[in-house]
Amino acid sequence: MRIQKTLAALCSLFVAQSLTLAAFAVEVTEPAGAAHGYPGLCDINGKKLADSEFRQWVENNRLHVVITHKFSAGEVYEEHAQFRQQPELIQEKWSWKESKHGRSQREFAVDFMAGIARAHILQDNKDVSKKISIEPGRTFAGFGFSLALSNLRKRLLSGEQVQLKAVGFSPFPTLGPQVVTVTVSHGGVDRMKMSGRSLKGDRFIIHPEIPFIAKFFVDVPDTKIWLTNPAPAGFLRWEGPIVLPEDPIIRVDLISSEKSGPAEAAGS
Repeated sequence: MRIQKTLAALCSLFVAQSLTLAAFAVEVTEPAGAAHGYPGLCDINGKKLADSEFRQWVENNRLHVVITHKFSAGEVYEEHAQFRQQPELIQEKWSWKESKHGRSQREFAVDFMAGIARAHILQDNKDVSKKISIEPGRTFAGFGFSLALSNLRKRLLSGEQVQLKAVGFSPFPTLGPQVVTVTVSHGGVDRMKMSGRSLKGDRFIIHPEIPFIAKFFVDVPDTKIWLTNPAPAGFLRWEGPIVLPEDPIIRVDLISSEKSGPAEAAGS
């Protein structure tokens, strides 16, 4: 009986330690400050589609990010995000809006503090709002993953794989927001051409851990983010679906150019 009680206590302690380790928040090792740039949005083959503007600043102890993509046909994509950086990196807000000639076409938003996500698509006349479960410091959306990677970079370069949570929107069975576990890992060092230059970056892979049964209904592609190499790590490139898993795969480069080249292994 004593042996059984001891084993039970050890098992309980092991489970408690495992839960504690799994519940980490992203420690801020690379605080972000003010920045202003003009990236470019391309299709996956590198053809430029839109002129972009990136703005980032700190106000009232919050990091604010606004990214705008303007297309020649009158379409505009705009992403907004807000973060706390102390004591850990915690995303508080995220939104994505697509408009054409000033009229909203699609909108997606997440209030991380209230735990509410919503979506609106004009064409399908869909409006969805849903309560979701947020783990502060581990749950991100949009540009939040670029910031998380900057702070996890050393751990990932050492070979560690880190599990975070991502807020996404699934077209099946309805346009409902979902919180999905993602595994983040380092995929290698690549070179890519932007504006006539060959730039080197670390490739990080964000892989959604989709339940087996759900894979029969929805295919969620990996998202890839490159950070500058060598350190300090800054955003270099992003590739993934626009918002929904079925959306076209696009590329956003740090430097805008009429044609951007594919990422190729940098070699030894």
